[in-house]
Amino acid sequence: MRLVDKLIVLGVSGSIAAYKSPDLVQRFKQLGASVQVIMTRSAVRLVAPAVFHAISGNTVIRDIFDRKENADPMPHITLGNRADLFLIAPATGNVIGKIAQGIADDAVTTTALAMRAPILMAPAMHDSMWNDPATQENVNILRGRGVEIISPELGSLAGGQVAEGRMAEIETIVAAVIKRLAPPADFKGTRVLVTAGGTREPIDPVRFLGNRSSGKMGVSLARAAFERGGEVTLVCGAVTAPLPQGVRILKAERAEEMRKVVLENAKKANVVIMAAAVADFTPFCQETKEKRKRKGSWKLDLKATQDILKDLGKLPGNRILVGFAAETENVVTNAKKKLQEKALDFIVANDITQKGAGFDSDTNIVHILSSTGGVVELPLMRKEEVAHKILDQVAARLRVH
Repeated sequence: MRLVDKLIVLGVSGSIAAYKSPDLVQRFKQLGASVQVIMTRSAVRLVAPAVFHAISGNTVIRDIFDRKENADPMPHITLGNRADLFLIAPATGNVIGKIAQGIADDAVTTTALAMRAPILMAPAMHDSMWNDPATQENVNILRGRGVEIISPELGSLAGGQVAEGRMAEIETIVAAVIKRLAPPADFKGTRVLVTAGGTREPIDPVRFLGNRSSGKMGVSLARAAFERGGEVTLVCGAVTAPLPQGVRILKAERAEEMRKVVLENAKKANVVIMAAAVADFTPFCQETKEKRKRKGSWKLDLKATQDILKDLGKLPGNRILVGFAAETENVVTNAKKKLQEKALDFIVANDITQKGAGFDSDTNIVHILSSTGGVVELPLMRKEEVAHKILDQVAARLRVH
């Protein structure tokens, strides 16, 4: 079984979705894991602790200060050191907010503060609460700290309406846990170079030519490759997404800087994934040392930047090259042309005019085109999932490369 000898701590908070949590315990037990359940005071009002005790075989922790209930005087510290993973499912907006702000006032949030293992959360709440700016800000804070958020799904909510906010399906949550605790090691020993973010071409000390890229796709690819055992170098332009831990980070603000950094580091790479939005044009003139005042008109002459992907295709050595194509029309046709012209192994194309597939989005809709003629179409999904789908294709090529 895939989770043998793993200790999963399951935090249950006060959402009606708590009635699904016993199924999670049962699935983890079937996979060989030990499960310790921790409940908030609100969760206890929805599901009896005796249910979790019967399925897990462990006494449920409701109050870390209750000596009748806990033989361990500091269960939150013990679990923080021993656990292989901490899953909070369901995670209410209240629990998400408290953990994001470092508040520890119950068994679940106190254990979260002491936790040294990876933390996953499966939010469940009304869509108005999930989409509230405060909740989204707290979610982004947690993601920036490495907490994995298993996004809620569209479905029937308490009250009868159909909207986003329902806790993810049990098998979706179980798959996320398996991926974290028993990830594929298909990139072990593989040197992976990833680029992310947009470049900035300076005009004067305060102005530059740039683009809308956030770097989320490249960062997701770097993190996923690292999780799968890769030795990862991430070359960043302007990135707003939180950078992954465990990977080597190199900075490159301008297109020419990125070209130099990429070509130098690509020499030792087995896989190069160019997810960065590198500027196609840069000002022809030199950057001025003084800020230009607002008067009259200003004409900028631009020149094309050098094509990093083309240069990579000519670089001596044997490596897998993956490019990206952000298109607004004829997506597959244009992508096929780039795939051939730049001697790529794969190109990932998306229509940036589609809702959920543009810049600075947490999701994407892509086509993965292969030099062997294959085309994989991916529907709307989170960029973390897209990253793993892309790496699945690369891993298959690595096996025969």
